Amino acid sequence: MADKSKKNDAKDLFADYPNLYSSSSADEIDACMTFAEDYKSFLDISKTEREFVRNAIDACESVGFVDIESKKSLKAGDKVYSSIRGKGLIMAVVGKKNTGFNILGAHIDSPRLDLKPNPIYEDEETAYFKTHYYGGIKKYQWTTIPLAIHGVVFTSDGKSHEIVVGEKDDDPVFYITDLLPHLADEQMKKSPRDFISGEDLNVVIGGMPLKSSKKEEKNAFKANILKFLFDNYGIKEKDFVSGEIEIVPAVKARDVGFDRAYIAAYGHDDKVCAYPALMALLDQERPDKTCVCMLTDKEEIGSYANSGAQSVLYENFLMEVFAKQTGKTFDLLAYRKFIASSKMLSADVSNAYDPKYASVSDRKNSAFMSHGIKLEKYVGARGKSGTNEANGDFVAEITGIFAKNNVSWQTGELGKVDAGGGGTISAYMAKHGMEVIDCGVPVWSMHAPYEVISKIDLYDTYLAYKSFIENI
Repeated sequence: MADKSKKNDAKDLFADYPNLYSSSSADEIDACMTFAEDYKSFLDISKTEREFVRNAIDACESVGFVDIESKKSLKAGDKVYSSIRGKGLIMAVVGKKNTGFNILGAHIDSPRLDLKPNPIYEDEETAYFKTHYYGGIKKYQWTTIPLAIHGVVFTSDGKSHEIVVGEKDDDPVFYITDLLPHLADEQMKKSPRDFISGEDLNVVIGGMPLKSSKKEEKNAFKANILKFLFDNYGIKEKDFVSGEIEIVPAVKARDVGFDRAYIAAYGHDDKVCAYPALMALLDQERPDKTCVCMLTDKEEIGSYANSGAQSVLYENFLMEVFAKQTGKTFDLLAYRKFIASSKMLSADVSNAYDPKYASVSDRKNSAFMSHGIKLEKYVGARGKSGTNEANGDFVAEITGIFAKNNVSWQTGELGKVDAGGGGTISAYMAKHGMEVIDCGVPVWSMHAPYEVISKIDLYDTYLAYKSFIENI
């Protein structure tokens, strides 16, 4: 029964999720702005999974992390990591207590355009790349914007050739054309999903022919690009089948608004959660429980392949930490019980309420920009399809920790029940028996080439992740 001796004002009985710019001190806002500048700098050099992993490893090693393969045993305070095929990363700071992991899990892939295995062709004196879009995109948003090429090609001689073009001020950019409005009557009658087809997301890459001393080359415009690629990167047309080349927006992270409250950037989903998760782990020195940060690939297409969250390679690392920490012969049942006692924040973005598109959201169950990290007890689509659902006692434990550590939070769902939905990596981790809840930064224009987040939500999320792994 409720304790009737406790007197509360009626307002204390209501849920209140204040705007953090209104309720924060000047020092807190200064800290938020400083954290945002570091994030923007990291994001600009980490547009792809490989780039994020490489830069995260550099950051880890600068504070004492080593590859777990170099350690025969682990003790409290040891810092170890494992690269997952160069496109995912898992790290741990070993704790004093051997009673389960505290895990922060985010993904570092983002919607984009990938090159087809045989991508180069010419048409009417212009050279193009053919692409295959990756993840859920609105295809028309990728036309008429500056694009950059990021990636690596592996050749049969065992060499890798990295390509990044379109990011420097003096670099060329790349481009997908669209119809002029004067001739677009038929196009504009179509559904927006049909304005441009996937097969028409072809990227302009050149417009000069290769001139031969004998005669004009056949496919001279394509030949000129192939010569450029071989001269500058040592790759031939057949090498593209072994390439991992991504087409991404050639834009930098920029402040939005006169007051610089927001950040527009490519790849907020989900690097805006991966970065504070990484920073929270790097803050740890000798925690009570072993703290883990998982940065996974392939979430946008179902977390498949050997670099996605469903890969056993992440679990192999957790098993190795468990075995090297206990110093005993590996016991699978003991490990299963250990992992079931672990707890995790699935660090992923969600939508922020946008008053321009209010019809798709339940305002009473929506997250708002600048109101803090968003807790989602469940995600999924319509009838909660494909979701993990956090247990109520775990939700209460998390919100209790946030309250004790002065971390603001809000809650909500991803739009109205029948409006759509989405998924995260939480279900793949919950199957191990651990407690998991989704929580991350609210985003405007999610999955667009240029998304928007609030700086103070970013900083609040860092504080939330830090308080979780230090206090759970």
